[in-house]
Amino acid sequence: MDKTDAAGSGTWDSPYSVSQAIGNQTGSVHSVEGYVVGQPTSESSVVTENFPNDYALALADTPSETNVNEMIYVQIPSSFRSNYGLRSNPSLMGEKLKVTGSLTDYFSHPGVKSTSAFEEAAGGTDPEDPADPSDPPAYEEYYSAADGKTGSALKTALHEIIDDHTTLSYSEVWTALRNTDEDPANSNNVLLLYSGRSQSKTTNGGGVDDWNREHVWAKSHGDFGTAQGPGTDLHHLRPTDVTVNSTRGNLDFDNGGTEHSEAAGNYYDGDSWEPRDEVKGDVARMIFYMAVRYEGDSGEVDLELNENVNNGSAPYHGKMSVLLEWNEEDPVDSREIRRNNIIYKDYQGNRNPFIDHPEWAEMIW
Repeated sequence: MDKTDAAGSGTWDSPYSVSQAIGNQTGSVHSVEGYVVGQPTSESSVVTENFPNDYALALADTPSETNVNEMIYVQIPSSFRSNYGLRSNPSLMGEKLKVTGSLTDYFSHPGVKSTSAFEEAAGGTDPEDPADPSDPPAYEEYYSAADGKTGSALKTALHEIIDDHTTLSYSEVWTALRNTDEDPANSNNVLLLYSGRSQSKTTNGGGVDDWNREHVWAKSHGDFGTAQGPGTDLHHLRPTDVTVNSTRGNLDFDNGGTEHSEAAGNYYDGDSWEPRDEVKGDVARMIFYMAVRYEGDSGEVDLELNENVNNGSAPYHGKMSVLLEWNEEDPVDSREIRRNNIIYKDYQGNRNPFIDHPEWAEMIW
């Protein structure tokens, strides 16, 4: 007899091993059994401690596996995160799970998406009685005024928390980006947002193959330019290749288009830009930050999300539904956390709430 989860979805007879699931990425729905070996944070990276959130986990056929090519990445829907997310349940490391979902790429890596059922294999702990949660994430006191709030009340509370930050001049942004976006593998370089290229910190400028300062919330959307405040806010300024930055221009965000010749995995058309999979969530969380930080008080522009592209000079950015999907598909990684910490401690004195609590995006929008 078939065994199903509480919602009645998912067949649990004869689950695939992880290696079988990797070899059958056909989009079909099937159960997979494997050991929890960490949380994926990119196509080629799986962390085994200090888990950033409860959005994903990696399974392997052996509990000691360290080769990401032998792992399958599992998307954890919101209804399962409290019991199966690794930030809340770090003791799941090494436990054997059965999961059911669509066998399809996640993080551009063999995966299980739209997961409909989770079950711990024999010898595991009771999923209804999860392990003691890990220590609360850092800076929880910082967000105390947002406790228990949702919707517009949560948005207002977060605005009051992150408002009135220390501002930089536009020239000071150069120096800050050399710190916030330093390549962890080469301290002489920065990592470029869209291309992922590691490039010398000193090659900034306006020439071909230089890097420059990209406003992820396009500065023409609200016409704030490079003025101190939104125009110099590090939480949405990133180093990018000059040519790639020019192509992106002030395009809104959406899926589809032609792949960029200098930035593989990025697509664009006449009204939208799709960043590579590894930074889709980064982009979404930067846009969410801007929509909460700038609410029209203190003489600043009021920035808001909408469902449109071609927003032009209006103070809006789209496409909201796509950005919410990207926030879910590309969880927070260690690089985002490091960047958030540096901006908070060394430059602006405020944080991006959606890096610390990505689930808040769904609660607001």
